[in-house]
Amino acid sequence: MSSTQQSSSTKKQTLFIASLIILWYSSNIGVLLLNKFLLSNYGFRFPIFLTVCHMSACAFLSYVSIVFMKLVPLQPIKSRPQFLKIATLSVVLCGSVVGGNISLRYLPVSFNQAVGATTPFFTALFAYFMTFKREAWVTYAALVPVVAGVVIASGGEPGFHWFGFIMCLSATAARAFKSVLQGILLSSEGEKLNSMNLLLYMSPIAVLVLVPAVLIMEPNVLEVILSLGKQHRYMWLLLFINSTMAYSANLSNFLVTKHTSALTLQVLGNAKGAVAVVISILLFRNPVTVVGIGGYTMTVLGVVAYGEAKRRFR
Repeated sequence: MSSTQQSSSTKKQTLFIASLIILWYSSNIGVLLLNKFLLSNYGFRFPIFLTVCHMSACAFLSYVSIVFMKLVPLQPIKSRPQFLKIATLSVVLCGSVVGGNISLRYLPVSFNQAVGATTPFFTALFAYFMTFKREAWVTYAALVPVVAGVVIASGGEPGFHWFGFIMCLSATAARAFKSVLQGILLSSEGEKLNSMNLLLYMSPIAVLVLVPAVLIMEPNVLEVILSLGKQHRYMWLLLFINSTMAYSANLSNFLVTKHTSALTLQVLGNAKGAVAVVISILLFRNPVTVVGIGGYTMTVLGVVAYGEAKRRFR
């Protein structure tokens, strides 16, 4: 291969990866901001039904992507125990996503992201008690500013709401719990699934779990959203875009990891939270304080230090 062809190939690869990163950022931040807009500013007060829409889109688009478009090879479920493990993970995923969506009804995106940044703390905690996995003391020390930052941010948050805070913290803990549980349940080579196949199987189970919850806890959802659809002609379009972005966030997450590395994704994730906070403050005009910004900054720096310590003292 000539140097010109090599240079052209490198440029195409760089452009492709840059496009994936832009898609990842826009999908993750977009779904978060649209969730907030629908749940807090649009009168769409049905976080469980919104999660059903997300999971339905993920189920349908995962099937199309894997079975028809062949983006990744289909990995069949091989046994009943494997199916039960996937179903367990799906229930935990439901708790995490629903909790996160409920919290957005009561908390600004900026504070929601600050609490969400404590995921490494809960992951380390669950890993310690569930797998007896020990890290170097420096790694655990790096988690101190992660927690301290959220405590400080809570004290300086003008829009602090106890129920919203508890739901957000629960969602963050559930997300970390799913990560550790997945490592335990799907640890054997024969049962491991890539994230896209796992999403293909978890999404329909999540819909089946959540539909009864909608009927019990949000019984008037269809009546209200039909009424909102008449009042706001773009509501159905927003709901469609929001649900599609939920799948796009998972797809781009998989593709960025595949074409770069897990470390790159971690670095991008740290920056994503800060970008989402800035955009949300500009869009929703929620008041922020110096104390709140300082607390969030401390948490993000703690997460960065934790990732670096974990890498060095593995």
